[in-house]
Amino acid sequence: MSEIPVTKRSVMVLFSDPKSPSCHRVRLVAKEKDIPMDIIEVDTDSLPEDLLELNPYGTLPTLVDRELVLYDPQVIIEYLDERFPHPPLMSVDPISKARARQMLRQIETEWYPLVETIMHSDDEAAVKTARRDLLERLIQLIPVFAHKPYFMSEDYSLVDISMAVMLWRLPYLGIELPKTAKPIMDYAEKVLNREMFSESLSDDELDMRD
Repeated sequence: MSEIPVTKRSVMVLFSDPKSPSCHRVRLVAKEKDIPMDIIEVDTDSLPEDLLELNPYGTLPTLVDRELVLYDPQVIIEYLDERFPHPPLMSVDPISKARARQMLRQIETEWYPLVETIMHSDDEAAVKTARRDLLERLIQLIPVFAHKPYFMSEDYSLVDISMAVMLWRLPYLGIELPKTAKPIMDYAEKVLNREMFSESLSDDELDMRD
């Protein structure tokens, strides 16, 4: 890592876990908006001192923009969308924006923890339950995936970014969608085939589909 202090760098710095969906969605937002950003991949078993000095919780992702330090994933992606407004990834309509924010919070607090359990837990029963719960949540939303070109929207948004990084991981998580989930499969093909998605992938994330 450069000897220049993180808070003195001319570009943003992102401390990122190369396997985490929360970190991946920040990297994908940065790619979609062409935001200059230094990515520091972090070993979660050995957190760097720089990170611990900046973020008292030692959590990932952590974004540093000069003197500003952010470590809530949803706050980070909304900050990036507002600071770099083109292309917009949130609706300007208050009702649509509120619905999107609610869905983003649900993904972050309910869906991603299931992914983390499947990926990291040594409790086989917990993994089995998390895998079942995640699949059930997806299946319940089949009508939503079929209703509009993107998730609850005519336009690609932060919600799609948050969904995409999770859908990319499904084979790695041992989750196979049933044939009745064709709307989800079609949606996944659309969002995962975006050029910026492939550019957002870490080496570890690429290995998830090998």
